[in-house]
Amino acid sequence: MSIMDDFECEVRGKVSEALAAMGAGDVQFPVEPSSVETVDLAVPCFTMSKAMRKAPQAIADELAAAIQPSGLISAVTSTNGYLNFNIDPTAMVKGVLDEIVERGSDFGTMPASGIRVNVEHTSTNPTGPIHVGRARNPIIGDTLARCLKKCGHEVTTEYYVNDVGKQVVVLTWGVNNVSDEDAEAEREEHARTIGQNEKERDKTDHRLVANYRVANKKLETEESVRNEISDMLRRFEAGDHEVIDTVRHTAEIMLSGLKETLGNINVTLDRYTWESGYIADGSARDVVERLKKSDYAGETEDGAWFVDLKDFGIQGKNTKFTFTRKDGTTLYTTRDLAYHLDKFTRADRVIDVLGEDQKLGSKQLCSALEILGNENMPEPLFYAFVSLPEGKMSTRKGVVVYLDDLIDESVARAYEEIKSRRSDMSEDRMREIAKIVGVGAVRYNIVRVQPEKQFVFKWEEALNFDGNSGPYLQYVHARACSMLRKAGEFTHDTDPSKLTDPMEIKLVKVLSRYEEVLRAAGNGKRVHMLPAYGHELAVAFNQFYAAVSVLDAGPRKDARLTLVECTKTVLADVLDCLGMGAPEEM
Repeated sequence: MSIMDDFECEVRGKVSEALAAMGAGDVQFPVEPSSVETVDLAVPCFTMSKAMRKAPQAIADELAAAIQPSGLISAVTSTNGYLNFNIDPTAMVKGVLDEIVERGSDFGTMPASGIRVNVEHTSTNPTGPIHVGRARNPIIGDTLARCLKKCGHEVTTEYYVNDVGKQVVVLTWGVNNVSDEDAEAEREEHARTIGQNEKERDKTDHRLVANYRVANKKLETEESVRNEISDMLRRFEAGDHEVIDTVRHTAEIMLSGLKETLGNINVTLDRYTWESGYIADGSARDVVERLKKSDYAGETEDGAWFVDLKDFGIQGKNTKFTFTRKDGTTLYTTRDLAYHLDKFTRADRVIDVLGEDQKLGSKQLCSALEILGNENMPEPLFYAFVSLPEGKMSTRKGVVVYLDDLIDESVARAYEEIKSRRSDMSEDRMREIAKIVGVGAVRYNIVRVQPEKQFVFKWEEALNFDGNSGPYLQYVHARACSMLRKAGEFTHDTDPSKLTDPMEIKLVKVLSRYEEVLRAAGNGKRVHMLPAYGHELAVAFNQFYAAVSVLDAGPRKDARLTLVECTKTVLADVLDCLGMGAPEEM
């Protein structure tokens, strides 16, 4: 156990003893980190008030009077209904630094829990690139998965490939039937319409998207094309493996481009699951038969089937959850049920990262799972879509801005910033660091805002080297690396008598909270807490750096260098959990 775990155990023990002496030994109480900077742990007494028939402040006062500081507890106070505890700073400094020196990048990592967690994210339609509006999905999902791994869980990230339905079948028809000449003509016409030059067109317009647009035009005007596509859809739904394999091949081509985009922002997924698989293996049809047998099932006049969800808190026109069309074919929702039933055979906890427009669909899904007798429910993590302010990156005459555009622009801007600061650096090195900084700026700026809050991406915030930004964290990490390079070899020294400056103690206190933050970011799905912590750590390090000398500290030098190295270790791990690089120079 860490020093902070030991401290919490002591607090729980002391409070339990005091409550027992007051005749309230069976009263339960929480112990939580305090929001007050001068307090380390707090026991809110509000939940005890009813059982003890006393006001929260009176309980806090009585407990504070009964508990004497000892061991790791250096002070006990009561304020506004809270019983407050402070840890002995000498023990904290020694314990935290010893643990970081011993564990290195494993500091903050929790023991294996044995819990299997599935995080499904991104899952964008493979008929086109990822646009900026949905850029939060892969970044939030990937960051959450990294934090959950630090919480000791066995984590699988998953992309659900929508290779079923009209859009992807139309795309497949277009790939196999539209000539290269017609597709290129469509690309050129589209570029002229929106005012793109050739370079912009080649960067943003995947060649197969042109086939898709041509196919859609033919679908509207040519009956023979409509008949061919309808036949493909019918055969697909019937489980025709030839059609399924053809459509999947097309989806794989588009998916390769999506994987490249995700790779550019340091996102990789463990598993790609194909929607068509639930048609091919009969599991979607099994869901249909099980739902038909439920007490909530009904049939429309034209032969479509639904379950009525009014008893599950869903109101109005949305109570009827349709799971087959009138011709008996399944819907996306049916296959999504089969998919989630499958996921629960592979995981104890299932998390779905979803856009805010999926709230109703998620609630309907959970209701249908309950009808099917599923005890576990998926945990949705909803996010609001990213928007851009008016300007170069906001619109291209009505055409969506892609995530690739945002990355390229960020790297270009980072390069110009680094070039203005480091004329001594080689061109190749500047380009290398610009890629690390540019990608990190996008990831950090997107994940720092609570997912459910509206978010406007602004360059002046994302690439601010002095503010709450990715480049700021990376710059502080590089500064710590520079100090350690200048110092050369040193001996680890965790003697707390050599680290007594208030800024040193404050920095160690911030370091001590890393596991607590990881637990909230991972188990609590509050990923925005991780960049907030990273910023707090970077600020505390800069305050320490400004307050005391490190390289000319005499007998305190090794102790302060140890603190620098420990901060660098934790900051590098924070950057890694955020999916960002940790450059050693900037």
